[in-house]
Amino acid sequence: MAFISLVAAAQGIEPDRYRVWARSQINYMLGDGGRSYVIGFGHNPPTRPHHASSSCRPPPHSCTWSDYSKPGPNAHILYGALVGGPGEDDDYVDSRSDYIHNEVGCDYNGGFQSAVAALRYVELQMTL
Repeated sequence: MAFISLVAAAQGIEPDRYRVWARSQINYMLGDGGRSYVIGFGHNPPTRPHHASSSCRPPPHSCTWSDYSKPGPNAHILYGALVGGPGEDDDYVDSRSDYIHNEVGCDYNGGFQSAVAALRYVELQMTL
């Protein structure tokens, strides 16, 4: 929604309001709510995303479901990936088995990265 708001703003639809709202959403994901939901970034980021290959031990070890089921942080850090995030009540547990809150889906990561790029573009345009 942040990206769609920025596209609407670029088309002249309530640009100030939509840019402010989009920025607040991105800032929340980056940590304004007390923790970051972006792996490897900010305060207390997720370390156990629901992502099988990042939970595997480095080679020469084979990747098995036992690696995925270990309680510690994933062996590989997916820098910049956004997890599903908190529930309606801002509740969040960094648990690999909770795919709803800890999945790193391409659909919302694409929107997240696009919104970050659009915000950067807006900042650059304002400095010219």
